[in-house]
Amino acid sequence: MSSSDLVSIDGRRLGRRAQLTRRRLLDATAELLETTSILDLAVVDIARRVGSSPATFYQYFRDVEEAVLALSEEVGDELHELAGLLDVPWRGAAGLDAARSLVDGFIDYWDRHRAVLRTRNLAAQEGDRRFRLVRNRALGVITNRLSDKIAEARAAGRVSDGITPYAAAGALVAMMERMAAYHFEFEGRGVSRDAMVETMAHIVHQTVTGRRA
Repeated sequence: MSSSDLVSIDGRRLGRRAQLTRRRLLDATAELLETTSILDLAVVDIARRVGSSPATFYQYFRDVEEAVLALSEEVGDELHELAGLLDVPWRGAAGLDAARSLVDGFIDYWDRHRAVLRTRNLAAQEGDRRFRLVRNRALGVITNRLSDKIAEARAAGRVSDGITPYAAAGALVAMMERMAAYHFEFEGRGVSRDAMVETMAHIVHQTVTGRRA
């Protein structure tokens, strides 16, 4: 959503000052989520964080969940740039390099927004349709492109007909997300980040292209 599309709860278009206030409230929400669950996070805590009042918060969001939903939509939009790695041919060594960049970038993405993404996913898993739609829309940017690449490779005879492109793409994205969410635990078991990226990149590359690097 562009800044010109932002409106207050009563439907008024936000001016520059109001946009900055809304931004500060969202940033404070993201910071507090690093140490507080969404169930325990109160509007007064967010308002106090920015030196404001709950009344100010309610000019922009109906509740804490709506603020977290807005954050989830924002961070989801960042995946468009990463998905651009799938818009070029994955041939030869350049293809494996693109797979590495995709996996490494996905981990970086999770590290930057861990608290928001963890909260989004938990809400989605617990049945909140709003958060599930936001999650699916964000990940779909990568899933759809992976599916297209796998379908292309299958049509060329490089990938088995037993592999359904969208199912394979969904499995790859689920693997990347799981690894990104818990890579610190893997590192605690002696598996370096570089090793995780390299392993996952080879899995993605071979599944997408049907070729061993």
